[in-house]
Amino acid sequence: MNKLVAAILFLLAQTVLAAPAGVVETVQFPAFLDRGGLSVPISAGIELQQSDGVRTGEGGRLLIKLAEGSVLKLGQNAHFQFEAVAVKKGGLFQAALQVLEGAFRFTTSPLARSRPRNVSIGIARTLTIGIRGTDLWGRGREDKDMVCLIDGKIDVTGNDSKTVTLDQPLQFFQSTRTAPPLPVGFIDKAQLAQWAAETEIETGKGAASAKGAWRVVASGFASRDEAADANRALRANGYPAEIGAANTVQITGLAGEMEAETLANALTGKYGVTEARAVK
Repeated sequence: MNKLVAAILFLLAQTVLAAPAGVVETVQFPAFLDRGGLSVPISAGIELQQSDGVRTGEGGRLLIKLAEGSVLKLGQNAHFQFEAVAVKKGGLFQAALQVLEGAFRFTTSPLARSRPRNVSIGIARTLTIGIRGTDLWGRGREDKDMVCLIDGKIDVTGNDSKTVTLDQPLQFFQSTRTAPPLPVGFIDKAQLAQWAAETEIETGKGAASAKGAWRVVASGFASRDEAADANRALRANGYPAEIGAANTVQITGLAGEMEAETLANALTGKYGVTEARAVK
């Protein structure tokens, strides 16, 4: 185990106050929550706990507000694990986070930067990032893991157990699974913009938010059993569907009319849904 992660886990063992890992503020489906051996679709507004895992499917995105105020964004086909999260007396926030696969962005607001914390992010267990008040983008995938500093300062430990400090915007660190990390380099703003787009919630793609007032209602089922079958199929594919009145199935919390209409159109003809509409 990396020394930085081991140190954080030791400190977490000394904590006396439990803390939520964060809250899902926005979700672009499909996305899943893994908790206690079960996997369920993620709903906007759900509070995440220590040891929870979250996953996005093809086209999925997540925006998570962490307990100490930072924002974590996940792109499609991502897998993220909250390995340990806690708060010590005095308000020190401590966390060990793990990106097992996919693109992510971690951004700390100016207000959150003043709060005491000790946070590390591992990427596919080959890179470990020691977080200070900062903004960074990274990705874990089969052939290589990478991180790019956008603002602030981070310490990065590669698979050779050597630690380097990134303290200039657009510095870039990359490591393969089978070879030593490459030297620190730089990327240009165009490349950063391309990467950053991978983790942004896409307007008009059917996103739900914690305060979303719209819903998608699927109807036209001949019986409650048919509605239940469609409900199970939707949930199995990463949509937090619920059975409603009069043999309907609904997905709530859509962020606006356009988001609800887009999702309704996308689901029509799939998972047993033949009729779907946006409703406020």
